[in-house]
Amino acid sequence: MYDRVWTVRFSDTDPFGIAHYPRIVDALHETSDMFMQEIGFPFWEISQERGFGLPLVEMNFEFENPVEAGDDVTIELAPSLSTRSVRFEYVARCNGAVMFSGYEQRVCAQKDGGAIELPDDLRTAMEAYTDSRMK
Repeated sequence: MYDRVWTVRFSDTDPFGIAHYPRIVDALHETSDMFMQEIGFPFWEISQERGFGLPLVEMNFEFENPVEAGDDVTIELAPSLSTRSVRFEYVARCNGAVMFSGYEQRVCAQKDGGAIELPDDLRTAMEAYTDSRMK
């Protein structure tokens, strides 16, 4: 599992201090960017240098508690691998409470749009972060 802390800024929130949904999505995308860089496969390099990417094809989240300005939210990411895709499972916690959880489904695709199998080196790098304890 990979995790990072997102400090919710006032600029991420509405006038009542509750985080805007689009800013939560941005925080998740930043988390996946950071994860991919951590494992040695930054999104910008795989698309530019290796000719494939991991475009987002589906996402779903359930919110359990409001995320507020000033919160330090630990966002946990665990990849769940299949042959041609990866699901990034997320759980976000603040002070031990689950704030939201969900997933992003990404397909491994060539630049021309055709789905391909996850490359072995990418699969190996991600396998080190798989974790069934997130739920």
